[in-house]
Amino acid sequence: MHEGGMTRMRIMGLDVGSKTIGIALSDPDRIVSQPFSVIRRTGKKQDIRELCQVVKDKEVSLIVVGLPKNTDGSLGRSAMQVMEFAEALKMSVSAPVVTWDERFSTTAAERALISADVSRQKRKGVIDSVAAAIILDGYLDYLRQRSDISSGCESKNLSMENIARNRIAGKEHEPGEYD
Repeated sequence: MHEGGMTRMRIMGLDVGSKTIGIALSDPDRIVSQPFSVIRRTGKKQDIRELCQVVKDKEVSLIVVGLPKNTDGSLGRSAMQVMEFAEALKMSVSAPVVTWDERFSTTAAERALISADVSRQKRKGVIDSVAAAIILDGYLDYLRQRSDISSGCESKNLSMENIARNRIAGKEHEPGEYD
């Protein structure tokens, strides 16, 4: 996609778990994200192969992998496993891979889905991709915040729960503006 000589490409957000990988994609302008799909994990090589296919098919230029830090900010066993997966992904994919603090993204996704009255059965099938969208929204907000700071604007409340609540409610906001 080209506009004014600039290539516009998507960012992919990942919520990497032991059984599944939730995938979210941004729009080409990198303004909003959407849950995309969930991969059932079958093995690192196959998982990476599937992700590489999405990167190619959806023209992804950056991958944001949620890093499950402990509440105190330290890295536990899960975070180390995700970092190992992210490193393997970096070696196999054409797009750069970055990690992003995902503390409370699954909790925020669960609360948002419950408040939207999504059934327990349906939540099971979408929670990982919704969590990936929350992770990606956090990263997109960070990019906007950096842009706002460089233009002299102050950042708003960008908590994971506010992002999730507004996403499920379908509220439209100006970049960086959350209740």
